[in-house]
Formats: sequence, C-alpha cells, structure tokens
Amino acid sequence: MPVAIITGASKGLGRALAAALAGRGWDLVVDARSAGPLEEAARELRARGARVVALPGDVADGGHRAELVAAARGLGGLDLLVNNASVLGAEPLVRLAEHSLDGLRAALEVNVVAPLGLVQEALPLLRAASGASPYIGAAGAVLAISSDAAVGAYETWGGYGAAKAALDQQSAVLAVEEPGLRVWWVDPGDMRTDLFAAAVPDEDGSGRPLPESVVPALLRLLDGPAASGRYVAAELLDGVR
Repeated sequence: MPVAIITGASKGLGRALAAALAGRGWDLVVDARSAGPLEEAARELRARGARVVALPGDVADGGHRAELVAAARGLGGLDLLVNNASVLGAEPLVRLAEHSLDGLRAALEVNVVAPLGLVQEALPLLRAASGASPYIGAAGAVLAISSDAAVGAYETWGGYGAAKAALDQQSAVLAVEEPGLRVWWVDPGDMRTDLFAAAVPDEDGSGRPLPESVVPALLRLLDGPAASGRYVAAELLDGVR
C-alpha cells in the first residue's frame, strides 16, 4: 500500500485529506501537537482500514521529524509527504507595525524551516518511491499547503503571508533540484478552520467552505499527470489545470 506522512492531521484539511487517503487504501503517518485530538483522528482512520502511526509532537523539533520518517519506513516506504502543519505567528493577526518578532520567527520555523527539515529527512524514501503508488504513478511527491496570503498583500496577514511566500519559493526550488519528484504547493482557499478563527476571531466564518470540500482538488493532483508547480484548489476543482 502507498504510504503518506501528513502533518497537522488532527483536524481541518490535514484530517480530511488523511480520511480520503485512508479510504483509498493508503497507510498513514500522522502528527499534531495535541495527543488527544490526534488519537481521535487516528481511530477514525483505522476504522477505514488504514494502518496508522500517530505521533504527537512539534514539527519544529528535529527529533520528531526523524520519528515521522522512521515510522513511514516501518510501514514500507514513503510515497507522499504533506507539509500541512502551520502557525499564524500572531493570534489574532496584527499589522506589521505591531507584529511580535518572536511570533514571526515561530511562523517561519513551523511554515518554512520545519517543512524543509522534513523533506531533507524524507528524501531518501521519496527518491526510492518510483512506481510504488498506483495514484502517484511516478516517484514520490511533496505537497505543501500554501495560502493566497503568499501572493496577495492583505492587511494584518503580513507575517503569515511572508512565511507562506517563503514556503512557495522553497517548494519551487525543490522542484527544480529534484526533477524525479513531483512537488506541489497549493492554495486551498478560504476554509472554515480553527486557524482562520484564531486569525480573525471577530469574523463569522460559518459561511466558509469546510476543509473536506478542498480534498477533491488535492486528489486530482494525485490522480492526474500534474507537473510540479503552484496550484489553486478552486481552479483544480473547475478543471482549469
């Protein structure tokens, strides 16, 4: 069975994607900072027939990243690495003039440094994954969850947006340097998540799409001959790319 690592999988988009992959027969290594919600998610995934290793921890911790990759190796390899875990850097969001520098460092650490550290740890398995997954059909793949804040200048989103812009550029360079892999960085669009609620607590997010609505766009990348690059979930769902 193909194997995926999904960070930030206890809720939101990470959990929704994990559920979809479990339903397709994937085995999973999942993480989150809170052990209770992560184990609840893992029980749901196992009920779908997946082998699941759930490891609570912080992706900013190099030892935890090594554990995630070792768990994937124990399941037989690694076909897909999903860098989904994220922090805002300020909750609620604030203008750059008031943004804590320590908060910005935290956003960069989790949104940029940790994904690269996990890629570095996982590269041997990803390079060896050629042909292992019936869904990917080539070598392994890396999926980074980006944001429209990476390319748009939105008031109060400067720190988070800067971190996601760095993640985009890092992904683009990885795609050039590792042509045997497929590397995707995807803007999922607005979603009804705890992250958005923490970012803008005064805004009613009840009308925003649920994370489950984005999953078909991500599965389209896995199912199709999608080249490395930046994608927007709404466009994938509309069949534009």
